[in-house]
Amino acid sequence: MEDDRLELLGQVASWYYEDNMDQSVIAERIGKSRSMVSRILQEAREAGLVEIKVTFPLKRDSELETRLRQTFNLAQAYILANPPDDEQLLRHRLGSLGARCLQDHLCDGIRIGLGSGTTVHQVVRAMPAIELKNVKVIQISGAIGTGSPAFDGSELTRWLSEKLSATYHVLYAPLVVKDEALAESLLQDPTIADTLTQASQVDLALIGIGTLDPTLSSLQRVGYLNETDLAALHQIGAVGDVLSRHFDGQGNPVNLPVNRRAIGLDLATIRSIPTVIAVAGNAIKAPAILAALRGGFIKVLVTDSLTTTQILALHGG
Repeated sequence: MEDDRLELLGQVASWYYEDNMDQSVIAERIGKSRSMVSRILQEAREAGLVEIKVTFPLKRDSELETRLRQTFNLAQAYILANPPDDEQLLRHRLGSLGARCLQDHLCDGIRIGLGSGTTVHQVVRAMPAIELKNVKVIQISGAIGTGSPAFDGSELTRWLSEKLSATYHVLYAPLVVKDEALAESLLQDPTIADTLTQASQVDLALIGIGTLDPTLSSLQRVGYLNETDLAALHQIGAVGDVLSRHFDGQGNPVNLPVNRRAIGLDLATIRSIPTVIAVAGNAIKAPAILAALRGGFIKVLVTDSLTTTQILALHGG
């Protein structure tokens, strides 16, 4: 395409999209018809001179936010109003709302702990590039190791650190190992031990919440839990997990080997982190989210209105 033509396309597009100039005014300026201006704008889009981004308004439910915050003594709640029925679209929008929440907490010098999974991936995906100083991002649970690497903690840690101009530390270990002896051995490794020490000292952690429901259990999907594990967890009253550390309906850790095979921060350490942002939605997860709230693992919750209503109903409030 000739330079003169590109210049015309760019100028018309700039008048229309940046200066909000009416097409009839542009037509008068360039001595063309209004329909010709419309065709020029279409040509500018096809030539790659115009990028159109649609940002879906993330409407929040302030009444439910207040109820949830007061009921569970949360620092904050971000509740998506009118959530979509589609699970993938819901996760996408919760990720965008989670990114907005994370941005509200960022500052120079902050140390961020990062979990893994599809919802955390959506938060990192939605984060814009922000120039911060002396920020550190630390992986706080081991690598999933199967499925898409984009959902793994190490890749998400690198990705978020790039967006925040931060340094990062990854945890060179699997999320769950085959037996307790191997877990104990790995935890003695100096590199792993140092990373977990740094992870325990973060100012803020971003995590998801897992469920034992087979339709949404990521640990079962990637093969870390088998039918025997699920049966044992259900029998003892487990309802969900944080960083593959399972807990019962009151948020108490369950005493099973599967918890001791996990590599990452334990529940007591998670509870001690000043700000823990959990991003989780879907009413199926309500029992797991409720248990995490009762256990005191969450300081800030990002979820949707239907899930919140179910959480409050289960809690009796």
